[in-house]
Amino acid sequence: MSVEIVECHEGKVLKVRATGKLEKQDYELFMPEIERLIKIHGKVMILFDMHDFHGWKMGAMWEDLKFDVKHYRDIERLAVVGESQWEKWMTAFCRPFTSATIRYFSREEAGKARDWLLEGLPTSSCGEKISSCE
Repeated sequence: MSVEIVECHEGKVLKVRATGKLEKQDYELFMPEIERLIKIHGKVMILFDMHDFHGWKMGAMWEDLKFDVKHYRDIERLAVVGESQWEKWMTAFCRPFTSATIRYFSREEAGKARDWLLEGLPTSSCGEKISSCE
């Protein structure tokens, strides 16, 4: 499993790129980063980019559920970029566990996902940080 985290728009937007199968240890790496940004910004937006993604191991699924309950209102928007029908279905399944507005985008629509997350954010402070979310 590989998880890569990139802060964009001065930390208001976080891109999480996941490949393989998520494990509990992966959550131990990126959860503190998300929680740090929530403390700074109140609400954050997440671009969850799945590439060659194979789901969650049981321990990771439990960590994800605990995070969802704890941060029900802390995610403003969640853009999910995936490659398969089950990932699209999973996006719909997540809706009851968060107050975030959630949208699924295919791999070909990754640019639209980024643009959707950034709607309404000031462009003057973005600089090159927006391009790092591509």
